[in-house]
Amino acid sequence: MATWEDVDRVAAVLPDTTPDTAPDGSRSWRVHGKAFVWHARCARRTVRSSGTPPPGRRRPRRSTSPDEGEKEALLGDEPGTFFTTSHFHGYAIVLARLDHIPVPELEELVQDAWLARAPKRLAKEYLEQSE
Repeated sequence: MATWEDVDRVAAVLPDTTPDTAPDGSRSWRVHGKAFVWHARCARRTVRSSGTPPPGRRRPRRSTSPDEGEKEALLGDEPGTFFTTSHFHGYAIVLARLDHIPVPELEELVQDAWLARAPKRLAKEYLEQSE
């Protein structure tokens, strides 16, 4: 299953990405200043109010998704892995439990999150080079 080190490895090879650490110690990856994946701190009561089981002591991770449709698909297909809270309703952001995600799926999720936040030209160039 995936770890934050896997997130680092996948994000580091994407074009124009930079790691960031907030004053509270939480980590994120950005493309042109826009966060596309980050280590979240969620209060248990917040997670419980979302209707999903609490994640225990492990912190969930957030990731942007290309659109609300993909977000809803992830939430419906794997509710034990992906979830949201009322704070993120209306946003293409998904919370995920890394220790429930196989590494190949994580690689795809991080790339999709990067594509959703990267400038259009950069995303297009990346996709063309990846073919």
